[in-house]
Amino acid sequence: MAIEQIDIEIFLKLSNEYLVFDVRSPGEYSYAHIPEAFTLPLFTDDQRKVIGTAYKQQSRQAAVRIGLDYFSERMKLIPGEMEELCKSFFKTKDKEYFQSNKNTILIHCWRGGLRSGAVAWLLNLFGFKVYTLKGGYKSFRNWALTQFEKEYKINILGGYTGSGKTGLLREMKKMGNNIIDLERLANHKGSAFGSLGEKAQPGQEMFENLLAIELYKISKKENEDESNGKHYPKISNTEIWLEDESRHIGTVGIPNAFWNQMRRSPLFFIDIPFEERLKHIISTYGLFEKEELLNCITRIHKRLGGLETKNAIKFLQENNLTDCFSILLRYYDKWYAKSLHNRENIETILNKIPCETVDINNAQKFCIQNA
Repeated sequence: MAIEQIDIEIFLKLSNEYLVFDVRSPGEYSYAHIPEAFTLPLFTDDQRKVIGTAYKQQSRQAAVRIGLDYFSERMKLIPGEMEELCKSFFKTKDKEYFQSNKNTILIHCWRGGLRSGAVAWLLNLFGFKVYTLKGGYKSFRNWALTQFEKEYKINILGGYTGSGKTGLLREMKKMGNNIIDLERLANHKGSAFGSLGEKAQPGQEMFENLLAIELYKISKKENEDESNGKHYPKISNTEIWLEDESRHIGTVGIPNAFWNQMRRSPLFFIDIPFEERLKHIISTYGLFEKEELLNCITRIHKRLGGLETKNAIKFLQENNLTDCFSILLRYYDKWYAKSLHNRENIETILNKIPCETVDINNAQKFCIQNA
């Protein structure tokens, strides 16, 4: 079977059907990769460093010779590793899917050169139909960055801290709306307390890759619906709902062009009384260890102010969560109000939705079900 080199658009389309293998080194993969790609490194990080040094200090030929020595050992193991990854993946699929997809794979390296070519050649010998990505991961990154420059139909779900916006987004998804949960992609809830209960955050580049793929999936879905002659309610099928966020979510930042577009988009503000939001915050964050909460309060002590910090810590140590979180909630309300009114043309994009309590059923007040 022939090996085909394909461009990024075709590669992404085929990735919905076939497994993707990233043959770059473990360090390259760990730093950032195409979402859902499996790591199948040709060289270790140290080996890659040796090859790179030989290329710079000696010659391309010297680097290739060293690479071939490493490859001669690695080629004995790669087919078995790849088959194990396939078995693990296809275990969750039905038999028909397995039979139709098991012998076709997608491979890429950094620039679509020697590493992907070598592994493709090897696996082709074992009977696999192999597609390699023209330009490698670098072409994917260029593609990903262009996704943030496009214009999207965005609706922003806003509201003061404790309004249950994340729960609302998930309910809206069940109702058939397109949503992107930025905080899920970032593994962070956005405030000084946002890392509590979350896994380690991805790096900036990986966060951007995840977001680009989410945008691509929604755009692809919309294009497919139009090509099939389907006509859905505009709010459910051509618009993307996102939670109102600061430019940075923990340690990662929303790409500038996309964030600026978010700031210009219609804002649906869930207006819930302070006391109701306070109860929700206590039920959510009150479950964490006192020491963890103390560290979070200390992190914002300069902006919170000396007296308010001292009082919040005192109430926390006394297990008085109501007064402790009241101080913190008023602090976040103040900063959110400032950010809210810093938007240009806020009067024309702001839509306030009064709600009595924090409840996922609030979604019904501003969102319609998919027809």
